Amino acid sequence: MRKRSMIVLSFVILAVLSGGALLAACQGGDSPTPTPTATPAPAAATVVETQPSSANADAEASASDAAAATTEAGASAEQASTENQTSEAANEASGPVTLRFVSDGTEARFLIDEILMGQPKTVVGVTSRVEGEITVDPANPASVQVGEIRIDARDLTTDDNRRNNRLHNDILRSNQDAYRYIIFRPTNIEGLPLTVDIGDAFPLQVTGDLTILDTTLPVTFDMEVTVVDENTVRGSGSAIVRYADFGIRIPSVPIVAGVADEVLLEIDFTAQR
Repeated sequence: MRKRSMIVLSFVILAVLSGGALLAACQGGDSPTPTPTATPAPAAATVVETQPSSANADAEASASDAAAATTEAGASAEQASTENQTSEAANEASGPVTLRFVSDGTEARFLIDEILMGQPKTVVGVTSRVEGEITVDPANPASVQVGEIRIDARDLTTDDNRRNNRLHNDILRSNQDAYRYIIFRPTNIEGLPLTVDIGDAFPLQVTGDLTILDTTLPVTFDMEVTVVDENTVRGSGSAIVRYADFGIRIPSVPIVAGVADEVLLEIDFTAQR
């Protein structure tokens, strides 16, 4: 039984080897040429030009028109702003202008005569601390308005410290806050010209209420005013008053033989825009 199995196995191996040789012989001989498979030609490329649609064209035109309108509107607004500024400047230049007193060129004074040690003497008291303002309309000079004028009597100074002390403590009592300022409130102006040019000088009379200590009385100042330029006005004025009318008493001093009954009040001012 074993011997028969061996014979069968040998036949199987021989058949396998014979099949392999036959396959190798078939591959080494002529073999039919394979028919080539036709490759389809590539399709022709199609070029498509993109043309803007009418909707896109309309949108672009609208955007362009809007941009142009915006630019034009901006230019119109800028022009209008410039015209408004020019108009405002013109109105300001032609309308009323307020000028205020400045310390440089402004001074208030009193002058009073006395007999000092047998010799005539004019005592002068001066201060540059003067506040005031003037409102003028170049197109209508007659409408000028002069505001309240305040003179700091505490700063009035003469050529003698002993006299200054007596002036501040006893005569004007300006060391007291209630009497520190001499105040003039204009109520009427006469002599205003109808027209004024740069460089013109003209006389005026300014009447107002003058307050010294506890008394207020009407006083008229003779003035001369000069229009220096469109931003500057200068003026000078004077008035004579009896100081006793304002309750002012000048104490007797051995070295002073006598004091005049009247005192000259003067003011110089420079008012600027």
